[in-house]
Amino acid sequence: MRFEDSREFAASLDQADPLARYREQFNFPLFRDGRAPVYLVGNSLGLQPKLAAQYVEEELGKWKDHAVGGFFHPDRPWLTCARSCTAGLAELTGAIASEVVAMNTLTVNLHLLMASFYRPTNERYKIVIESQAFPSDRYAAASQIRMQGYDTDVGLLEWTPRNGETRLHIEDLAALLEAHGDTVALLLLPGVQYYTGQVIDMAAVCELGRKHRCAVGLDLAHAIGNVELALHDWAPDFAAWCSYKYLNAGPGAIGGAFVAEKHCNPENLRQLHGWWGHDESTRFKMAKSFTPAKGAELWQMSTPPVLSLAPVVASLQIFQEVGLAALREKSKKLTAYVAWLIATRFGERIGSITPEDARGCQLSLVVKDKSINGKALFDRLCKLNVTPDWREPDVIRIAPAPLYNSFGDAFEFAERLDLALSQSTS
Repeated sequence: MRFEDSREFAASLDQADPLARYREQFNFPLFRDGRAPVYLVGNSLGLQPKLAAQYVEEELGKWKDHAVGGFFHPDRPWLTCARSCTAGLAELTGAIASEVVAMNTLTVNLHLLMASFYRPTNERYKIVIESQAFPSDRYAAASQIRMQGYDTDVGLLEWTPRNGETRLHIEDLAALLEAHGDTVALLLLPGVQYYTGQVIDMAAVCELGRKHRCAVGLDLAHAIGNVELALHDWAPDFAAWCSYKYLNAGPGAIGGAFVAEKHCNPENLRQLHGWWGHDESTRFKMAKSFTPAKGAELWQMSTPPVLSLAPVVASLQIFQEVGLAALREKSKKLTAYVAWLIATRFGERIGSITPEDARGCQLSLVVKDKSINGKALFDRLCKLNVTPDWREPDVIRIAPAPLYNSFGDAFEFAERLDLALSQSTS
C-alpha cells in the first residue's frame, strides 16, 4: 500500500481499522506535560487490559466469600483454573490442547523442561544458543551444563551472525551442526531474537534438530501473541514463554510451556514431579505413589497462583475474540508504516537492524548519524512521553502492538522523534 506522511492519513487508517475498538479495552500511561502517551514497548511489558482488574477482583471475591470452596466454585474453579488458558494458548502456539499448559515463569519452565530434555552423555553434551541470547537463557543453559559436570566454555556453542551483520542465517546454524552435531544434546533458540527483532525460521530449526538427533527447545517470549506459530506441526521437543509482553498479563505473570505430543506419554522420558502433575482424579487421595497427569500438565509442580493467573485468562479472552490472523494483518501494516515514516523522514540518520522479511511487531532502531548520541536521543524521547526501550550498546527498540497501538501512535512517534532529533542539534 502507498503510505503518506500526514496526521490525516494516519487517522484514515485508524478509521478503517477493524481492530481500532480494542484500544479502548486497555489502560494507557498518564499524560505528561500535556502530551498523550506513545507507548511502544509491548515487547517488554504489554499494557493492562481493563478486563484484568475485573478478573482479579472476581478471584478475590471467591476467596473472601467462599475461602477454600473457591477450589470447586462453578465459575472458573481454582482446581482447574490453569485450564482456563489452555484453548487460548493452543490457538496462539498452533498446538493441540494436551501439548500446552499455563504454569510458572519462563526461566523456571526452561529449567524444568531441560531437566527432561537435556540428557547429556560424555559424547553428546553441548547446548547451542545464539550469540546474543537473552541473558537469562544463557545463564539457564550454562548452569544446566555445569550441573551435569561439564565445562561451560566447551559445552556452550554459539550460533553467530556473519561479520558485519546482525542477522542470523539458518545456513550458518546448519554448518555449525554439520561440524559439531554429534556432540550437541540440545538446541535452545528463540522464536524472535529479542535484540534485533528477527523472526527465526523455527520450522527449519526443528528440522535441523531432528537431522542431527538433538533435542530442540524454543524460547517464545517475543514470539507468542506476535507472530504465527505452528508448534504441533514443527514439533520442537519443548517450548516455553512468558505472558507479560505481547500477552499483556502483567509483570511477572504466569508463563506457559509446550511439550510435543510424542513426549506426553510419561513412560517416554524422565520428569521432575510435583503434586499438581499428579492425575487430577486421584490427586487429593494423597497416595504415596505418583499417578501422572495427561499431556503437558504432567510438568506442573504446584498449586496454580490463582490471582496471578487471572490476568492471563483475561488477556487470552481478548486474543481469542480477535484472532491472531487479524492481529498479524494489522501488525504487518502498522509496523511497515512506522518503518516507512522513519526511512522517509530520517533515512540518513536513523536505521533499523530488524530484517524487513523476518519481523513481527518490533523494530530495533540505531542512530547512523555519529554526531548524535543514541542514549541521549532515547532519553529525550522519554521526556516527550514516548516509551520505547534501550538496549546496550546502541539500540532503541519499539514494538507497536496491534491490539492497542494505532496508526496515529505511529505518526506521533515520528513527530516526536523529529523533535528529539532537532533538540540534539540545537
